[in-house]
Amino acid sequence: MTGGALLDSVESHTRLAGHNRVAMLLFRLGDSQLFGINVFKVREVLRKPPMERLPGMHALLAGSFDYRGKTIPVIDLAAALGYPPLTDVDWAHLVVTEFSRTVQGFLVADFQRIVHCTGESLEAPSSTLGFGERVSAVSRVDGHLMAVVDVEHVLASIDGAAVEVSHRIQRQAEQQQLSPRRILVVDDSTVARSRLVNLFKQMNIDCVIAQDGREALEQLENMAASDDEKIALVVSDIEMPRLDGYALTRAIREAPALRGLKVVLHSSLSGVFNETLVRDVGADRFIAKFQPDLLAKTVLELMAIPA
Repeated sequence: MTGGALLDSVESHTRLAGHNRVAMLLFRLGDSQLFGINVFKVREVLRKPPMERLPGMHALLAGSFDYRGKTIPVIDLAAALGYPPLTDVDWAHLVVTEFSRTVQGFLVADFQRIVHCTGESLEAPSSTLGFGERVSAVSRVDGHLMAVVDVEHVLASIDGAAVEVSHRIQRQAEQQQLSPRRILVVDDSTVARSRLVNLFKQMNIDCVIAQDGREALEQLENMAASDDEKIALVVSDIEMPRLDGYALTRAIREAPALRGLKVVLHSSLSGVFNETLVRDVGADRFIAKFQPDLLAKTVLELMAIPA
């Protein structure tokens, strides 16, 4: 089956979003281990095209090529995850993706098929599996282990620019005197959590963190039942194991003790389809990763609005 034929039905797969289900494109990187990427982020799967590589490119970059009139970078995903590089392998495939409003290609050994996974079937990987921070979740597909690639971690290893909030926004945060109000940061990516915590630290806002929607909901329910300082706002990723951001938002809106919480969904997923789902589940805002000033400004606006 060609890459184009495989992805002809992507729109039907994305209808799973909002129901704590996700469609994964499965591929391999050089051995029998299965890896996955959310189909909603995949534009196309191609045979590896001729590429150009300039001196000084990052070691994980296989090169660049013209994709529909635009030059995009190609990352050797095999090399990024510790496998032998695929840069010079003629039979390799290219997965063209869109993350955080940018388009890039990833070299993979081959692609398999699309599978549907429930949030409950995805779980954080044990450190004993040896994936480290390169994998954000694992599941079982027909008895075989599937590892979901933490693309944010891979991209950050190539472009690890610090996240800075402008001085103007920092001054606004000081004037609002938000402390001791706290933000709950929910994200399964260690890179994303670190970036968010650092961003809010620049605004003198304390954070509580959760690694997925289930953990976040448990923390919120426990805090609501205690006299602890309440969370003022939730900033959550959408793609997460156990309970995704959509399902977390729905659960917050359905719980009498939590429904007044402000919720910002902050994701590398983008597009009109996603924004419609954000409205449907009752989130206050959607911010595509990663726009520091826009996120910071949104947080200031929402924290200034009484619950």
